[in-house]
Amino acid sequence: MGLFDTLYDRKNTRSVKWDMLEPVFQTDDVLPMWVADMDFKAPQAVNDALIKRAEHGIFGYTVTDNAIKDSIVNWISKRHNWSIKQEFLSFSPGVVASLHMAIQAFTEPNDNVLIQTPVYTPFYSVIKQHNRNVVKNPLVLKDNYYQIDFTDFEEKLKQGVKAFILCSPHNPVGRVWTKQELMEIARLCLKYDVLILSDEIHADLIYPGQEHIPIASISNEIAEQTVTCMSPSKTFNLAGLQASYIITSNKEKRNLLNEYLGKQGHHMLNTMANAAMEAAYLHGEAWLEELRGILKEHRDYVIEMFESFTDELKVTRSEGTYLLWVDCSALQMDSKSLKQFMIEQAKVGLNAGFEYGVEGDQFMRINIACPKDTLEEGVKRIISAVNNR
Repeated sequence: MGLFDTLYDRKNTRSVKWDMLEPVFQTDDVLPMWVADMDFKAPQAVNDALIKRAEHGIFGYTVTDNAIKDSIVNWISKRHNWSIKQEFLSFSPGVVASLHMAIQAFTEPNDNVLIQTPVYTPFYSVIKQHNRNVVKNPLVLKDNYYQIDFTDFEEKLKQGVKAFILCSPHNPVGRVWTKQELMEIARLCLKYDVLILSDEIHADLIYPGQEHIPIASISNEIAEQTVTCMSPSKTFNLAGLQASYIITSNKEKRNLLNEYLGKQGHHMLNTMANAAMEAAYLHGEAWLEELRGILKEHRDYVIEMFESFTDELKVTRSEGTYLLWVDCSALQMDSKSLKQFMIEQAKVGLNAGFEYGVEGDQFMRINIACPKDTLEEGVKRIISAVNNR
């Protein structure tokens, strides 16, 4: 049995994905294919590093030293052709925490912050919880492919926007933005002096034929206007270890961001996060390449099955992430009824599209980062429920 075929029992491990079914879905009789973590073990090198560190038995204050920073710098250079310096790095428990800090550091109450909807749910809260205003630039779905409405984008910036949170690759629609798209985003943000806060947590999870380009890598001028949030957590399934970093080339912006991180007590990563991150970036590349092949097979399987056995579900062909965005509008259900249908009839736990904005009302998000047996069971449940309703 292959590395990514093994069925691991995650129940009773305090797993959000598996142990929170009753609170989230009001039943535990669903197959969880929702929250964005994987049902795969982390690379063996990561587990070995954690075991070795645990065996030491002393867990005092821990420094994120130059060796760890080098592993990050080298990974980004090799995987994304972006040269950064150690001093550009700041650290936080997660990308969402980083965005909270950035919103506080670089915007004021009642400032406008732009997002491209439908989009990752916490983007709304990191704006609203600090009394900033959400401005939407809805993505346009045409021929089952999402595009940016740049006319609307510029019009919104003209009206006064302080910061733009870019989701790259985009969650939930799975777009990997092209260089041309990123350059136009950057051009307009520079023109209207809008800070780019770029969430690039899925940067490593790209399908063949696509290339993730960090928007700050395009030019020094754009880098000065950008704060980039990255993490090994999605790539290597380390979310519970809370290891994340922020890349800011502009010294003034970096100092301000570090000041706000310090105000929240974010002075260091935890001991295990340091060990895992370094091991993943030093030794996890072969594991990642195998994973990417598995995810492509899984994506293609879901698309083929829905196309072959039902006319009422249409999968947006994801270019990145392990999340599929499924158009269920042909079922002609309102958003709440669609959610309950998937829970009660299909008996699968998915993310409801309306959680990502009204633009997602007729959609569901499926997590395909699981063994093939789990994926097949979930897909067959959905198809059976749709065909027998």
